[in-house]
Amino acid sequence: MQSESKKTIIPAVRRLVVKLGSSIVTTSSGMNRERVGELAAQMARLRRDGLEVVIVTSGARAAGLSRLGLDRIPSSIPEQQAAAAIGQIRLMHLYEQLFTDMNLHVGQVLLTASDLGDRTRYLNAQRTIDHLLAHGIIPIVNENDSVAVDELKFGDNDRLSALVAGLVGADLLVLLTDVDGVFASDPRIGDAELISTIANVDKAVLSAAGSAGALGTGGMASKLEAARTAAHRGIPTIIANGTKEGILASVMNANTDCGTLVSASQSPISNRKHWIAYGMPARGTLVLDAGAVKALSQRGGSLLPSGITDVRGEFTAGECVRLAGPNNTEFARGLVVYDSADCKRIQGRASTEIESALGYHMGDEVVHRNDLVMLDDVDLENDTR
Repeated sequence: MQSESKKTIIPAVRRLVVKLGSSIVTTSSGMNRERVGELAAQMARLRRDGLEVVIVTSGARAAGLSRLGLDRIPSSIPEQQAAAAIGQIRLMHLYEQLFTDMNLHVGQVLLTASDLGDRTRYLNAQRTIDHLLAHGIIPIVNENDSVAVDELKFGDNDRLSALVAGLVGADLLVLLTDVDGVFASDPRIGDAELISTIANVDKAVLSAAGSAGALGTGGMASKLEAARTAAHRGIPTIIANGTKEGILASVMNANTDCGTLVSASQSPISNRKHWIAYGMPARGTLVLDAGAVKALSQRGGSLLPSGITDVRGEFTAGECVRLAGPNNTEFARGLVVYDSADCKRIQGRASTEIESALGYHMGDEVVHRNDLVMLDDVDLENDTR
């Protein structure tokens, strides 16, 4: 894949998503008002220059820790929710104060994974953010940690920022952290080379990623996964050091090397397929024979019941399922037409037998090609959602 450059990307940016990590927004003792203020001023300048800015912020839980007498994110969900309930107020109050002083207004958008997993709520969130931007208001998005539980969580706000970038059709995703970008080796151990451009986030690149910090939930691996998610939607990502003064001006300067640029895919998938691949949790697995794998991966076909050899897990019609080959390796995801019980009843049968087996007929395909995302386009092999 041919890599992009800032000189070709930056001039075309009209809408960008900026994600502020917990290490930027907070310290062990509370809110980092000075740093957030400096970044807010930079985003205000971008807004005055005619760019639309969407902020995805971490830090709600970390901002509420001191009120609970804690110095790091607790392990229990109720304690995390309590910290978030306190911190969300403090966090938004800070953003509102800062942008009001610059004659700009903000709007809060709280999301859970289930919000983006449901197509109607996904589109409602999309319309809300578009409406805020149309009125010159800066949307500030955060995971709704005060109500989210494990099965509803995005896992980290890096993934959330990539989903939001796809949701709003951003031209650029900027992930601000406390390191200069992606390094070829661990920068904490001797000299390490900063990687300026990554054409494709593969396993070799992911292996060099660091671990999560004490106040955050995502390390460099999380940011690279987010960049890969955005890339498949055709959105490039820049991972940069948000602790540096004037960092956003550097990011948005086409002639300045800054951080690590992760190129967009040269064959991006549609918004709807991006939602299927990343926005929806996979509820089960259909194991296919070699013929069905070939029909889907090489001939662009739909999944027929004759190609199914096993049905794993429970799911309802319309939910997302994994598609695996005879070696049990996932190679695609898609929206299933029949629920798990009915898939078991028709697996291995011809499409002409569906009605006699079930007593009804919703179509010859179990997964239609239009509702199918191949892993040639999207690599979800290590996704455990």
